[in-house]
Amino acid sequence: MASSSLRVAIVGAGACGLTAIKCCLDEGITPVCFERTDHKGGLWHYTDQPFEGQACVMKSTVINTSKEMMCYSDYPIPAHFPNYMHNSQVLEYFHQYVEHFNLEQHIQYLIEVTSIKRADSFAKTGQWEICYRNHSTGKVSSELFDGVLICTGHHAEKYVPEFPGLKNFQGKVLHAHDYRVPTGYEDKKVLIIGMGNSGGDCAVELSRVAKQVLLSTRQGSWVWNRVSDNGLPVDLLGLRRPFQYLLKYFSGLLGKLSEYKINRRFNHDLYSLRPAYGIWAQHPMVNDDLPNRIISGSVRIKDNVKCFTTDGAEFVDGTRENDIDAIILATGYTFGFPFLDKKVLEVKENRMELYKLMFPPDLEKQTLAVIGCFQPLGAVMPIAEMQCRLATRVIKGTTKLPAWGEMWNDIRRREAEMAQRYVASRRHTIQVDYMVFMDELAQLVGCYPDFFCLFKRDPVFAMKVFFGPIYPYTYRLCGPGQWSGAREAILTAWDRVKTPLQTRPLPAAFNNKFSHLHQCNNGWSHDTCTESPSNSSINNCSGNRDRSVDSHNGSKITVASIDHSSISRSSNNHDSRSNSNNSYSGFKNHGNLVQVQSCI
Repeated sequence: MASSSLRVAIVGAGACGLTAIKCCLDEGITPVCFERTDHKGGLWHYTDQPFEGQACVMKSTVINTSKEMMCYSDYPIPAHFPNYMHNSQVLEYFHQYVEHFNLEQHIQYLIEVTSIKRADSFAKTGQWEICYRNHSTGKVSSELFDGVLICTGHHAEKYVPEFPGLKNFQGKVLHAHDYRVPTGYEDKKVLIIGMGNSGGDCAVELSRVAKQVLLSTRQGSWVWNRVSDNGLPVDLLGLRRPFQYLLKYFSGLLGKLSEYKINRRFNHDLYSLRPAYGIWAQHPMVNDDLPNRIISGSVRIKDNVKCFTTDGAEFVDGTRENDIDAIILATGYTFGFPFLDKKVLEVKENRMELYKLMFPPDLEKQTLAVIGCFQPLGAVMPIAEMQCRLATRVIKGTTKLPAWGEMWNDIRRREAEMAQRYVASRRHTIQVDYMVFMDELAQLVGCYPDFFCLFKRDPVFAMKVFFGPIYPYTYRLCGPGQWSGAREAILTAWDRVKTPLQTRPLPAAFNNKFSHLHQCNNGWSHDTCTESPSNSSINNCSGNRDRSVDSHNGSKITVASIDHSSISRSSNNHDSRSNSNNSYSGFKNHGNLVQVQSCI
């Protein structure tokens, strides 16, 4: 992409900030990324010591979304990485992404943005004045930028509700934000308040060393498992267009079926977990081990806390627990942008009025966007990347947003839909459905897949795209940002799913059984193997008829050329990557064709 004179400031070098740099470069924009710490990766960079205002995972955290659904859309995660990655592997993937696309040179570390306000010439130029402090030198500076992407996330500031008597409690009290490891909790009685993902993870981990763990919840929760039918990642089965359309138009019926299925794993009534509302009215907890810890007695579910005593707590149901040694508040987070002029955007009770959760609708010039401030039923990274693709094109002027009234109507529509569907809670103010939100953003970018064109040119591949998992690569098949490796990444996704699982040889009969399973879960079946037409039949298939973009940073990139050889967490897993050209072993090129085992 030819460079322009535009300079965009990016606040934060986490998962959102890194892809923001990449998207700026794709559009020929000069990015300047300010990161207040000495490292990139955001909350995925583990530190032993907690820091105020800096999010961080627990040492044992494993991501809740599988690798094929959480990767950036033009950089698949290596085949030998596990389907659900430990936080250190997520960070390693980010480092490889930075290295491959040469993003490091655009990051300035130990720089804290202290103020963002409209420049005096904003009405004419759309520029922003940014003040920042260099923590290495103490120097305070100010610069003008043509655009701003705020990528600070929404897990940094602790939310601590008022609890009667909490100040009188004599034991240890901390927020889940500050919890790292179970050391120091051996043989202790621990009360955890809050039943989101953090509360569940803390409860499971501490139950292995503590004398007793109590998990207090106001409303209960539906508990999902990472592993679904046949041992496959649950999001590979749930994040498909037919399922998502059912969720959108028949959520009540789908909810009943989902509750029946999830209760077959363990009965939520029996385990005192069932909420008073349906399964789609709450952001779910993802936890594989909680029912095992409950049935073993190491975790006990308790009602909401009424008040605290000096050594315990009284609950709303009238029960009491004494001799509690520690309390962990897994009560969520509050977010805002203290460095941003409140006349531009003010967040109240985790509510913000932004078009597509990105753009302040009242600005004369749409040159500022918030990235990653949403909570999806799905992976964060692909949506954040899509937001960056849209924001950079808007700042550059190649994409126009709707009129002021249309943007406000869209904001009110989303608020009404979320209020109707979800139980009232601070955690549901930025909730989105993965497919619906991605499709809305993709249509604005111009990269929504043209299914009519796909079916016309290659019906077998089109069936796979429509009925199969909604891989991030789907949004690189056509339009601006089109990637020539997208088709191949889709066709070989299941090879990357099975690579870290099939670690010893099996009898032929079992391999045949897996082939059938692979066939069924592609969402489209054939009786025999199928060869697909060459990439050329799809690459010219553009929903907005913009066929000019097929490169990144001026050079075409294909999956087979991506070298992940420096990612080496386990040397005995490198069998899958033994090709001499360091390509993915799942890619089987036969002349101009791609052959896929079992079906396409």
